[in-house]
Amino acid sequence: MASLLLFFSLLLLTPLSSSSSSGQIGINYGRIANNLPPPEKVVQLLKTQNLTRIKLYDSDPNILSAFSGSPIFSLTVALPNENLSSAASSPSYTDSWVRTRIRPFADVIYAIAVGNEVNSDPKLTRFLVLAMNNLFSSLQKFSLASSIKISSPLSLSSLQNSYPPSSGSFKPDLVQPMIKPMLDFLRKTSSYLMVNAYPFFAYSANSGSISLDYALFRPNSVVVDANNGLKYTNLFEAQLDAVHSALGRLNYNDIDVVVSETGWPSKGDANEVGASEPNAAAYNGNLVRRILTGGGTPLRPNDPIDAYLFALFNENQKPGPTSERNYGLFYPNEKKVYDIPLTAEEVAAEGGEAVAPAAAAPTWCVANEAAAKEKLQEALDYACGEGGADCRPIQPGATCYDPDSLVAHASYAFNSYYQMKARASGTCYFGGVAHVVIQPPSKFF
Repeated sequence: MASLLLFFSLLLLTPLSSSSSSGQIGINYGRIANNLPPPEKVVQLLKTQNLTRIKLYDSDPNILSAFSGSPIFSLTVALPNENLSSAASSPSYTDSWVRTRIRPFADVIYAIAVGNEVNSDPKLTRFLVLAMNNLFSSLQKFSLASSIKISSPLSLSSLQNSYPPSSGSFKPDLVQPMIKPMLDFLRKTSSYLMVNAYPFFAYSANSGSISLDYALFRPNSVVVDANNGLKYTNLFEAQLDAVHSALGRLNYNDIDVVVSETGWPSKGDANEVGASEPNAAAYNGNLVRRILTGGGTPLRPNDPIDAYLFALFNENQKPGPTSERNYGLFYPNEKKVYDIPLTAEEVAAEGGEAVAPAAAAPTWCVANEAAAKEKLQEALDYACGEGGADCRPIQPGATCYDPDSLVAHASYAFNSYYQMKARASGTCYFGGVAHVVIQPPSKFF
């Protein structure tokens, strides 16, 4: 009994305050460049930065192999736009794609982005939901449909109205052929909507009427939505609530929204107003601080915000204006373009508040009892090995060896890792076999 009580007390360790209502930060790993580090070095860089939620723009096996075996990562891979028609017309194509691109790396894949901003290309919209349905059926064939989500990123150009936020609505010509069928699919599969939101574009095109402080999360500007009286202190949340309003207008308030891209360029052409290194550092840094502080938008105050920064690296071969090649947080030599916090502990260290007040309930990371034993064992081995969790107390004969079960031992190791990382975003994933709880996990004792 003493060992069980010790196990409980160690799980209860809460060296830093945490909140179950804080959102999560991820990053987009684009590769339109000829000077980027090899994938293995990129994985190490991401680990040193505690960035574990990664979004890719394809499903290159060479890239996925570098992440595979490290279940701290949660990857979103993509089926590119050029493959949509094949995926829509041929179930055998999606079967083969899932067999070769998804199943071998399923330990680290969390979601599939089907296309990107398909709403902007009228030739592709008719393929989108057909491709999503075929992919879902293929995931089912390989018993992966319950662990891997399917969605598709929309751009804000899919909105007919975005201001004020309460007037948000989708373009009528997109609603019936694409938006509603996609939302029905997301509802049926318990998935979420991906949205690419860039306050930079709105500010750069309308700098005479939009305050830079408002675009950069600075506390000197408030905009009131005249329709409902809600107050907005930043453009990002106003854009997000315009999407929420558009969803509500079609009776899809139950669909969650994840910001699949957002960022600010550190350099631009003369006509790209606002593109600068100080502004990029301000936007991305304040976005991270805002999300890790917890809470939602004025319209959905209780829904944490998850967002993927764009992008990991400057990409020297991207076409278009100068800004397109200067969204990265890092240069290809892995040096930072500018310094911003990326985790809750980094925000706390600089004097900001990245979590709820200390009175908030502590959290723990525990194993999913329904997880496959082999996946659970693989994640346990990682946590106790490369992950650096202190697993000495669960060795045979040690104080916390009992209860002698895979779930109990994995929970101990996962929580050790989670607490060691100060409960940073994404550190309780382990390939989908772990989850955060807000009540002491006493059922293991």
